[in-house]
Amino acid sequence: MSSRGRSMLATSVVLLAGCTTTTSGAAPTVGAATTASTPAACATRVETGSLPDWADAGFSGDARVPHVFGAKGDIVAVLFAHPLRQVRKDGSNNKILWVARAATTSPDPTAAATLVITATLAGTDTRVIREVAGGPGPSIIDLPQAGCWRLDLAWSGHTDTMDLVYAP
Repeated sequence: MSSRGRSMLATSVVLLAGCTTTTSGAAPTVGAATTASTPAACATRVETGSLPDWADAGFSGDARVPHVFGAKGDIVAVLFAHPLRQVRKDGSNNKILWVARAATTSPDPTAAATLVITATLAGTDTRVIREVAGGPGPSIIDLPQAGCWRLDLAWSGHTDTMDLVYAP
């Protein structure tokens, strides 16, 4: 290849690289749920494949329900209402089944079993706390505004985080 051809190729590569954009300085999450009202940085990834073996108790066959894994993989939110909504006009509710990965020992045996959810609306200082008595299990989790919510989850000495999107 001539030196002019190599120069043009190098310029093309630089131009192509310059066209690639990301938000918040990070690569977008594959499968991330984003909408016009949801910040692109929301890392929600709603899975629709089979639940992992440790989370499929009570389900029959090949349980394929929408679910979201915690960042550490220690908990999964099984979404019986998908999408989650800030207002549900059809009379249904935002039912979430929280399933924690079984641990042989609790990091803190004196910690309360209650699942404490500290939810923060992305880009704001809006924060609410929800609790699921008895620890991970069935719940109705309503949040006060539509958008991307970062959930800090704590139960029985364990912690994990996840993002959930609530539609208007």
